[in-house]
Amino acid sequence: MKRGSNRRLSNIKTRTETGFDFVASKLDIICPLGKKAQKDAKVFYPGEEELLEEELGKVEALKALAEKDSSRVEKIREILHCLKDVTSSIERAENDTLTVIEIYEIKSLLLYMESLGKVLGEGNSNIPEEFIVRDASEALNLLDPKKDRINTFYIYDDYSSELANLRARKKELDGEIRKLQKIERDRIKETHGIILTPKFDIVIPKSSDKVELAKSIKELEQIAEDYSSITFALAMIEGIEELAKEREDLNLRIEEEEFRVRKELSGEIGKHKELLLDNCDRIGRLDYVLAKAIFAKNENCVRPIITRDHLIHIEGGRQLQVEWILKSKGKEYMPITMELNQGVTCITGANMGGKTISLKLAGLIPIMTQYGYFVPCEKAAIGLSNFVQILIGDSQSVERGLSSFGSEMEELKEILDHADDRSLILVDEIASGTNPVEGLALTRSIIDYLVDKPYITLLTTHYETVTNSEKICNIQVRGLAEADFRKLNSELSRANRRERIEIIGKYMDYSLIPVETGKEVPKDALNIARMLGLPAEIIDRASEYIK
Repeated sequence: MKRGSNRRLSNIKTRTETGFDFVASKLDIICPLGKKAQKDAKVFYPGEEELLEEELGKVEALKALAEKDSSRVEKIREILHCLKDVTSSIERAENDTLTVIEIYEIKSLLLYMESLGKVLGEGNSNIPEEFIVRDASEALNLLDPKKDRINTFYIYDDYSSELANLRARKKELDGEIRKLQKIERDRIKETHGIILTPKFDIVIPKSSDKVELAKSIKELEQIAEDYSSITFALAMIEGIEELAKEREDLNLRIEEEEFRVRKELSGEIGKHKELLLDNCDRIGRLDYVLAKAIFAKNENCVRPIITRDHLIHIEGGRQLQVEWILKSKGKEYMPITMELNQGVTCITGANMGGKTISLKLAGLIPIMTQYGYFVPCEKAAIGLSNFVQILIGDSQSVERGLSSFGSEMEELKEILDHADDRSLILVDEIASGTNPVEGLALTRSIIDYLVDKPYITLLTTHYETVTNSEKICNIQVRGLAEADFRKLNSELSRANRRERIEIIGKYMDYSLIPVETGKEVPKDALNIARMLGLPAEIIDRASEYIK
């Protein structure tokens, strides 16, 4: 696999099928900066074990904070809820003139940065330095010249004496104009009996005899009309008209001066660009890592042990997506323990035995680890991989017109083309879509090809004979080997068809056990078929065929 800027640990299908995308979607990331940090999250590869340990240390520190000081964490999260992503405005400030709204949003961000800095500085807990926002008070004072720390923004008079003088003159003009308008309104009332509103207008029904009167008054002008009424307003009479023209000229000069101030402020904000963008990055990382820490706390996840050897050791591992589904149905998930080393490991056993779930778990834990997550296990030791991919049923390929077998072969070729040293390859029931003779031969040949490669390969299969080699590690789902069949059969005898499947699942032991080479493995498929009522004659003959 090519390494470089486009390096990819796993494809979308692998992240989806293993359950990693499900886990990532459950992180309670609050602000847009945090979502951006998640999108840009670093993946840690072999050789970057120390960097990964640093990342896990940050998760651990924030997890400890969430456990010991939940009120402080809530303060942090409340501030994060208020944040917007204004990085594009900060980027533009250096060379463009920002709008009043953009400047307000930057001021608002600076106020929240200041508040966040105070909360992060509280107490004695060791919050990683990477998340402590830098002092941006100089930039905030620029946008808050009165230092009242109110979350509003206006082009204050403090920015320009010229602007202050223009606004003062405009205020005088407004007063003079309104004074003249009041005099004219009172005169119209006294002379004609028509009463104008405080806005110097009046709505007259068309049926009223005052319509013609209003039309005859030269100081009134018609400004609107509908099916039932006509609206009149005070006209621009001599005296008011001159003042209004001066006010219009003032408005243009005020706009020009405000633009000059905005341009100057934008340039000053641009001078703080590096600091502001760095703080945005710190806040985004804080939100993202805090979400990972809270997830680890809520889901009983542990810090994985990072080893430089290429191996995957999982004790009491849980495939979280399946666990959530089972919990929603009031059922418990049975944790899985597995140990995978370089070479090929095969999981054998009947359907209903949880082989595919174990396969997905073997992908979920390493991927979570390499993204810097705590993992849903009692304990895990993980050696980093350069490439992780799962081969499992692909409905999209079938929809494109390929057979299930054809889609498998297409995807297998892609995996083998991109596999690198220290790859993790997960294969579910390869060649099950073709005839058994060719399927067995192809499965054995694929295993022969992979067994000496520098990969960890985990493969589920019904073809138990492919494991008859000392080079291959064979593990078996314990299944019904130790089930209490008397109790099980008693429950089945009283159950309907749908209930029987659930009852068998309840007695199924999904733990994995090693199988010695050449040793006969339990035949759970026949047991399940028998318990579900298949005729004894079929079961007995199948047993003879196996022998």
